[in-house]
Amino acid sequence: MTTAPAGRAARKAIVRPADRIFAASTIIAGSLILAALAAVALFLIAESIPALVADPADLPRSPDSFLAYVGPLIFGTVWAAALALLMALPVSLGIALFISHYAPRRIAQVLGYIIDLLAAVPSVVFGLWGIKVLAPAVLPLYSWLVDNLGFLPFFTAPVSGTGRTILTVAIVLAVMILPIITAISREVFLQTPVLYEEAALALGATRWEMIQMAVLPFGRPGVISAAMLGLGRALGETMVVAMVLSPAIVISFVLTGSANPLTIAGNIALSFPEAFGVGVNALIATGLVLFVITLAVNSVARYVVNRRKAFSGAN
Repeated sequence: MTTAPAGRAARKAIVRPADRIFAASTIIAGSLILAALAAVALFLIAESIPALVADPADLPRSPDSFLAYVGPLIFGTVWAAALALLMALPVSLGIALFISHYAPRRIAQVLGYIIDLLAAVPSVVFGLWGIKVLAPAVLPLYSWLVDNLGFLPFFTAPVSGTGRTILTVAIVLAVMILPIITAISREVFLQTPVLYEEAALALGATRWEMIQMAVLPFGRPGVISAAMLGLGRALGETMVVAMVLSPAIVISFVLTGSANPLTIAGNIALSFPEAFGVGVNALIATGLVLFVITLAVNSVARYVVNRRKAFSGAN
């Protein structure tokens, strides 16, 4: 009577070679990701120490401290990315809902392909578009904003004569992150259980009320993840900022002026070719700050998503 369970246990204990290979490969892949992240962090920390302990007079622009040097750059980075996310998120959600619940099937497929292709456009192309097309086109709008809404701190005179402002950069960044947020949100909305939607419609809800009651609550964690991925892309964007923006090391909320805060990534791209000595370490230290900001943003997003993990099939 005791031999049968032992035989079944022995059969269960048999592991095929393919299982061992697959398990080992997944462990190696996961370890490589952690090792790469740790290597980047160690490099940034080691190369940043000379700038953190150096005399502030040896840093670029001779600030009172390293915090005074990196503070305006942190502000510019967060300000530009927040503006871009504020503009891109509503449009992305609207496009995603149109594709998933309103558009005919053929139109939805075409729009999906276009969104996916837009995500593959190089950032340098967006930068050229921002300089040659967008900046001249928005000059009349900026003049109107300053003339009619100049009492607001965001549109204080004088207006930029080139259109290469932080608002222009934010618009370009919004266009860049729009396909990322749209593509992820679209897939999340399509995963909404059909029974949820049919139950809402059976209760007499309109299509929009059904989306409010069933689709949006179900897809909220996925939308948050999509927004944070887009925000991470905007925080680290380099070429668009370096090409479009007319930068200054200032902290300013003015969106249409000629004195615009610079981002960390843009400052590294513009200053690195001429940097030497402690200046190189200072730029790497600002890269460490950007690394920490991006890591913090994604950690907060992961925490928010995990709180509602049970309500979403996107996780």
